[in-house]
Amino acid sequence: MTFLEGAGTRIIAHRGLALDAPENTLLAFLRALSAGATHLETDIHASADGVAVIAHDPDLARVAGREVQVGRLTMLELRRTDLGHGQGFCSLAEALDAFPEARFNIDVKDARAASPAVDAILAARAVDRVLVTSFAPDRRRAVADRLPGVASSPSVREFVPALAGAKLGVGPLTRRALRGFVAVQVPERRGPVRIVTRRTVDRIHAAGAEVHVWTINDPDDMARLLELGVDGIVTDRCDLLKELVETRR
Repeated sequence: MTFLEGAGTRIIAHRGLALDAPENTLLAFLRALSAGATHLETDIHASADGVAVIAHDPDLARVAGREVQVGRLTMLELRRTDLGHGQGFCSLAEALDAFPEARFNIDVKDARAASPAVDAILAARAVDRVLVTSFAPDRRRAVADRLPGVASSPSVREFVPALAGAKLGVGPLTRRALRGFVAVQVPERRGPVRIVTRRTVDRIHAAGAEVHVWTINDPDDMARLLELGVDGIVTDRCDLLKELVETRR
């Protein structure tokens, strides 16, 4: 299995499926896969004892009502944190082990998480089934450079030249900016700039990369983006996207 193996729409479950499960937990990932997700999107920080822990926020305020940083707690303390539905935080290693056939889209939120993430991915022999990304190029490279052949998508800063090339029709610029990347993962628009259009999708495809759009939860928006030719959608409602894909098929 490889991260982009197979045809069809990439149904990328944003932090799992959190309708009746806390986000970014083993239960949320199980719910997402059961609902038809093809990929799991998640985020990693580092615990106090240097474990790559699955968590979106740098603190526990939103998910557990505690004003404490993820990085101030050990992995054991994080596992024991009550997130609801019998769930606590899990490590990246535990998630890769729990779902050995699942493909994970991993956003590196904390530079300290890079080294333990590499260790977890190598230990699980999961290089082929993960994609590594980050909003910060140095965090992305800190993982991707130590995992030869791993799938990766560009940070915002790395994507800007590719977008300029796609908008202006300068194919060599787009291809050069996307060299080594298998996909771009972007919002439909950023401020006044519409990123995802039929033209930009076609030109990014011509440069050899897929286009994944985040975070889309309305079925009408999903359908419109699929008509533009996007390859994947990152969504909190993978169940609705799965239904739409089946209907279109």
